Amino acid sequence: MAHDGQDPTMKTESAILPELLSLTGAAIASAETVLEAAKARLRETVSEGGCISGAMLEANQTAAHGLSWLATYVEALRQMQGWATRLQEAGKFGEVEQLIHQIAFGEYLAQIRGGIPMSQGEIVRLSDLGLAVEDTDALDGAAIATLTRGGNTPAARRRLVELMQDRAAETTVGASGLDEELEMIRDQFRRFAVEKVEPFAHDWHLKDELIPMEIIEELAEMGVFGLTIPENLGGLGLSKASMVVVSEELSRGYIGVGSLGTRSEIAAELILAGGTDLQKEHWLPKIASGEVLPTAVFTEPNTGSDLGSLRTRAVKGADGDYTVTGNKTWITHAARANVMTLLARTDPDTSNYKGLSMFLAEKTPGTEGDPFPTPGMTGGEIEVLGYRGMKEYELGFDGFKVKGENLLGQEEGKGFKQLMETFESARIQTAARAIGVAQSALDIAMQYAQDRKQFGKSLIAFPRVADKLAMMAVEIMVARQLTYFSAWQKDHGKRCDLEAGMAKLLGARVAWAAADNGLQIHGGNGFALEYKISRVLCDARILNIFEGAAEIQAQVIARRLLG
Repeated sequence: MAHDGQDPTMKTESAILPELLSLTGAAIASAETVLEAAKARLRETVSEGGCISGAMLEANQTAAHGLSWLATYVEALRQMQGWATRLQEAGKFGEVEQLIHQIAFGEYLAQIRGGIPMSQGEIVRLSDLGLAVEDTDALDGAAIATLTRGGNTPAARRRLVELMQDRAAETTVGASGLDEELEMIRDQFRRFAVEKVEPFAHDWHLKDELIPMEIIEELAEMGVFGLTIPENLGGLGLSKASMVVVSEELSRGYIGVGSLGTRSEIAAELILAGGTDLQKEHWLPKIASGEVLPTAVFTEPNTGSDLGSLRTRAVKGADGDYTVTGNKTWITHAARANVMTLLARTDPDTSNYKGLSMFLAEKTPGTEGDPFPTPGMTGGEIEVLGYRGMKEYELGFDGFKVKGENLLGQEEGKGFKQLMETFESARIQTAARAIGVAQSALDIAMQYAQDRKQFGKSLIAFPRVADKLAMMAVEIMVARQLTYFSAWQKDHGKRCDLEAGMAKLLGARVAWAAADNGLQIHGGNGFALEYKISRVLCDARILNIFEGAAEIQAQVIARRLLG
């Protein structure tokens, strides 16, 4: 049916491609062939003496990062195919899901052929990866031709947006593919976000206020800080998939609230993987209950992602305790925290990863008037565009004391290895936050496009507005399925640093695109601080930077792909 103010020409048949899953399955096989060729070509280019050369990889950085994006696209399409197949087997592969599937394949295959955007100004093409014409013959098959020509069509996008309007009350655009228990968790946290977060988030942002302690206390009661901590250590013992759903829905309300659990997740992972039994028994129940709020203290002013160059020192005294001296920056929620997972150099004769150790450094939570009352520690706020609910700080340590018993694992020199073991979960959680931010942008833009009238009809009746909304919904589902897969891998004890990195890489770009397009739909109003989309744009921008900037993430993925 036509909606109020909608151009009657928007009514269309759904234009679902016949034998859709057969086509998409064949297309994946062709894309995989090209990916393998690209890996072989680049491996040859960056190898010296039969080994991957770090210097050669850096010299060919554009090609290496392009390979990462190509591999991310292929993996994303694999996961979309898995999602569609499972839904079809369950009798849930309806019109919305079929449209999302064909549009995703039509668009991503076209980008693989013509150029993948690594950022708004960087397009990587297959020739940039060293591929010759004969290396890409697999992309000339009938399946890819059909999908690139008939998958992402104006008719398919218009029909998807029409169905999105009809089903506006549904939590997600299209079935998530998750089981009933996880959907119940989603519903619980969606209700919480709608009632307790969304009505207040914009004021918190505009006033640059800390998220109220009442929200933190309620989240603690709901088990957010102990979701994946084992039950015998005070947590709920749930899956990483549950963490993804919770992070997604809370971030949809406000990224700050969705990120409250990140520090607890990192601290718990560190202690579970590297802590002694006594450390696990002491800290994990307190983290799970919210009695202890952790913060991650890794980055330094002049090191950024180069953690091997950290200069903060921890010197062991005769009493077995440590004295910390140095500076840290971009420390989130530092004033309120009770404990810091603090990375410092314990071997002064090293200048690389090997001399680093991890500490569970206790501190006194601050107040508004005295944010850092702990002796030997000072701090100053960093004013930021977005991601404001917990605040960012620079920290200084001069004679700061850490108990010897709080050396993680009671062994020096293991800090970097311990930290690396948390990166899978951290990046999965960041990808989930990105999905939530993107979904928030879609929610806000969709409502505005329906409500705002121009030239006698709703904005949503204009094809380019509708196209933006359709592609937001499609790319959110693509990023969502890639993130769910990385969580599934983690839950089943499989190495997933590659998949988690890909989910974070794609999710961050999807969030930024959704926020940017959402603001564009608002026109000049979107540039006004009073409109929520202005906040979402600021919040979305950080996702491509923290937990590994996109360029670092692509470099890590490339190294893993080339082996």
